[in-house]
Amino acid sequence: MNHKRGAIALIVAFVAIFGFEFVWHGILMKPAYTETTALWRADSDFFNHFWLLLLGHLVVAFAFTGLYISTIGVQSAAAGMGYGIVIGIFVAGGDLIRFAVQPLTTKILWMWIAGGLIKFAILGALVGAIYKPQPPKSATQASVADGGARWPMGKEG
Repeated sequence: MNHKRGAIALIVAFVAIFGFEFVWHGILMKPAYTETTALWRADSDFFNHFWLLLLGHLVVAFAFTGLYISTIGVQSAAAGMGYGIVIGIFVAGGDLIRFAVQPLTTKILWMWIAGGLIKFAILGALVGAIYKPQPPKSATQASVADGGARWPMGKEG
């Protein structure tokens, strides 16, 4: 595992999530939210809880990046984008559940689903492009303690 590249991917993921969410929810979806003001916190109350928003973005970035590294683990924007789309579909399930129990408009539901798919596809492409696993040890570098052969090409004696 390449911890340095993983940490860089985590930081980029956090910044990308925050930036995307600001544009998507704070600008593009603002008219839809103003139609349903009774469902949301007042601005002053929102800013009192802003640290939780940041923590939530960090948790999502950490989980997304960690799962990518531990399950996909290749340097590929295309593989990352595919992974991101799958995560976006997973999150869409939660959006549908929230719609079933909360009086949201269908406009908000579809914008949440579209935004989640776009966000996680972009996020996956970024993480996939950044993360690069450590190269495997060659036969000459592997030690006997690691289970490696004593001689190159695995021949003993």
